[in-house]
Amino acid sequence: MRINDICAALVERGHTVTVVTSIPNYPQGKFYPGYGIFKRRKETYRGISIIHLPVIPRGKGFIGLTLNYISFVLSGWFFAQFTKLQPDVVFMNMSSPMTQSLVGTWLAQRRRIPSVIYIMDLWPESFQVITGISSGFILRPLGNMVDHIYSQVNHVLTSSYGFLDVIEARGVPKAKLEYWPQYAEEFYIPLDQGTLVKDTRIPTDDRLKIIFTGNVGLAQGLDLLVPVGESLKNAKCLVTFIIVGDGSYKETLIAQVNKHNLSDFFLFIDRQPATQIPGLLAQADAGLVILKKSEIFSKTLPAKVQSYMACALPILVSAGGEAQRVVLEAQAGFVAPAEETGSFVDAICSFATLGKKQRKQMGMSAKTYSEKMFQKDTLITRLETILETIGKE
Repeated sequence: MRINDICAALVERGHTVTVVTSIPNYPQGKFYPGYGIFKRRKETYRGISIIHLPVIPRGKGFIGLTLNYISFVLSGWFFAQFTKLQPDVVFMNMSSPMTQSLVGTWLAQRRRIPSVIYIMDLWPESFQVITGISSGFILRPLGNMVDHIYSQVNHVLTSSYGFLDVIEARGVPKAKLEYWPQYAEEFYIPLDQGTLVKDTRIPTDDRLKIIFTGNVGLAQGLDLLVPVGESLKNAKCLVTFIIVGDGSYKETLIAQVNKHNLSDFFLFIDRQPATQIPGLLAQADAGLVILKKSEIFSKTLPAKVQSYMACALPILVSAGGEAQRVVLEAQAGFVAPAEETGSFVDAICSFATLGKKQRKQMGMSAKTYSEKMFQKDTLITRLETILETIGKE
């Protein structure tokens, strides 16, 4: 996770960083070996002190996931009330769910210290889209919780420029908001084909290889790849979609691929350590960014965009809004609106007609944009300035 790299970068710059998180259980749904309620609750990683709060493992279903979220909040309340930790500032990394940020606000309130929240997932909007829940009985309390958290923090950072207006519309002062995009860690670099140790699972045939890395969940909209695969098969446009990762939708997607006799068009690889991803990207022709059709998701910039760009990999987008804007601005690939099969097939086929020189130029444009807009040192320096300034307020 990039939050690990952010924390390590701050430690390298002379700051003391303590991370409060749960006992590791994602994505397997059970505690990692060596961890437990009474085991390895504290440890040090790259100079970062880590405190693991007791939780109920998330398991594989909705009930287990809900209990996992609730248990973290309960453990976090007790931690915030009784810990002897005395930080200068609290930084909350909000990917999902936003309930976890309550722990940071409670600690900041108790110690009467400032806090910063980093928003990478809009709540309760994304919760509503993913779950399909529209009941005000559920959404109103969630909305009130979100507004409470925003009112308590001193500064709100967002990973996507598109989030700014949405959060401001909730009554958050514009002066409190700032766009702070994610960056790719240093190991995301283009790898030389001559020295690359190739993954033998990836075929070396002439098929166009389009790779997706990350969570295989409902929000990603990967179900679109089944009708896309059928259209490509009928058009005799030979493609292999390489899906790297795990998630709640993976088994369903595999079943659909088999049901529609598209196994020749897909390769599934289990979740890999982040450091292994550049090697896989180097064996692909393009990276895939795909999201479900939603006003909220159209404002999202998935972190894989930065990873692909840093590795000089052209990008094919099936999503609206922010992801399209960045890729087009960078001249880094082809785009299509979310959930439009025909448009995305056209984008893939257009990319397939490009020669090696054109694809390489597109990849280099991506890397150039990455170095300009998502440069790690520049972003860490800005974050450091924000935390130090707010910490003195």
